Amino acid sequence: MEAVVFDFDGLIVDTESVWYEAFRQVFRRLNYDLTIDEFALCIGTSDDVLFERLKKKVSFTKEVIIKEAEAIYTNQLQNLELRDGVLDYLSSAKKLGLKIGLASSSNRSWVGGFLKRFEIKDYFDVVKTADDVVNIKPDPELYEAAIKDLEADPERTIAFEDSKNGLTAALAAGLNVVVVSNRVTSHLAFEGHRLRLNSMSDMALEELIQIISASRQKII
Repeated sequence: MEAVVFDFDGLIVDTESVWYEAFRQVFRRLNYDLTIDEFALCIGTSDDVLFERLKKKVSFTKEVIIKEAEAIYTNQLQNLELRDGVLDYLSSAKKLGLKIGLASSSNRSWVGGFLKRFEIKDYFDVVKTADDVVNIKPDPELYEAAIKDLEADPERTIAFEDSKNGLTAALAAGLNVVVVSNRVTSHLAFEGHRLRLNSMSDMALEELIQIISASRQKII
C-alpha cells in the first residue's frame, strides 16, 4: 500500500452522532421521531437527502430545522474528541511513509476548524472538501481528486469510511475500503468493503495493511 485517505465527519470526529441527536430533538418538537435509518441517508453527503425524504412525512421549514439543530449541536461542540485510534493511525501512516489524504463532503472551514483544534492538520498531505469539487459523496469526485493530488494508485490506497455514501464513493474511485462504523452507522449493513472495524483502536494499521494486501480480492 502507498496511501491512505480518511473521511472526516463520523470517522475522525464523531460529529454524526451529535448531529443525529440534535435533529432528533428538533423533530420531536414536531411530534416526529427521526430514526437512525432515516438520518443515515444523509451521512457522508448533503442534508438535502434527509429533508427530501422527510417532507413527505412531516410539515416543516428547512431553515428553521437547521437553525434549531445547529443551536443544539453548538452546545455539544466542546465535548467532541478524536475517535479512538485516530492519532495512532495517523502517526503509523507517517512512520510507514504512506501518503495521507482526507476527503470530506463538508466544507473546508468546517473541516479546517477541527484539524486546527486537534492539531492534526500537518499529518495530511492532501485535504479535499466540498469546496474543491462539483459533486460530493456518493459521487467519487472527492476521492478521485484526492488520489490525483496524492499521485497515488487507487488500487494501492486504503479509504477509511463510516457511511454508505462514503463507501460508495470510495469504491467507485477504485480504492480498498475499510469501514469504521460509529454509533449511528453501527447497525447498517455495508457491502464491498475489505474490512470492518468498530474503532481504529481495534487493530493496528500495520496489521490491517497486511490483511488487505494478502487478500486484495477478498471481502472480509
